Amino acid sequence: MPTSAADRLQTLLETPAPLRDGYLDLLGTADQAGPPTGLTQRLMRTTLLPQVYERYWRPALGRALKGPSGPSMAGEVRLAAQLLRLEPGHTVLDVACGTGRFTRAFGAAVGPGGLAIGLDGARTMLAKAVAEGGPDTVAYLRADAVRLPLVTSTVDALCCFAALHMFAEPETALDSFARVLKPGGRIALLTSARSGRQPARLIASAGGIVSGQKMFDRGEIAASLRARGFTEITERYAGVTQIVAGRLG
Repeated sequence: MPTSAADRLQTLLETPAPLRDGYLDLLGTADQAGPPTGLTQRLMRTTLLPQVYERYWRPALGRALKGPSGPSMAGEVRLAAQLLRLEPGHTVLDVACGTGRFTRAFGAAVGPGGLAIGLDGARTMLAKAVAEGGPDTVAYLRADAVRLPLVTSTVDALCCFAALHMFAEPETALDSFARVLKPGGRIALLTSARSGRQPARLIASAGGIVSGQKMFDRGEIAASLRARGFTEITERYAGVTQIVAGRLG
């Protein structure tokens, strides 16, 4: 009997997780993992936002933050897959997957022998992700995105787009990302990028305070990855965002 994607995911977890509503759940009755960081993160847990997230909210917000030179959301999905160099048979982890737009694309890219894991802390987001369907190579997990519950060196690629700046402990998250990647595994991150020039820097910092998001400096994420043993690092900037990618080891 063929093994389901959820069963395969179960074997990669440090602790077994019960299956609830179509996804594995390690958070149980908790509203989220870790402390809330602000308005944007709280919105992710609402019932309404997941219904409009993929089609309206995320594309519109992304365009406002990336400016006219940044990729569309569909372009982000394609770029992430390219940066991760996904191949058939790979296991890829989509951290803070939301409603699963990237996860579904990754599931198609890794083929029938691969596994695409969508991890998020919001029940409402994962409920919408499950309802969207997708390849049978996709499995969803409700868990802590900062302290990943996967066994060390289990994934070939890790994506975290538009989320690291909302984590209460982003440096701890980066440690966890490096831990679960296999040697030679690839990472792709999209997060905030504050300009070094005033008044743009001041405006970006103020926006981050209001929304509860951390504004990283340009070059800061690349330096953090180098400190954790990543090489072949690339950086792309658009508006107040950065896309940073690299290879572990």
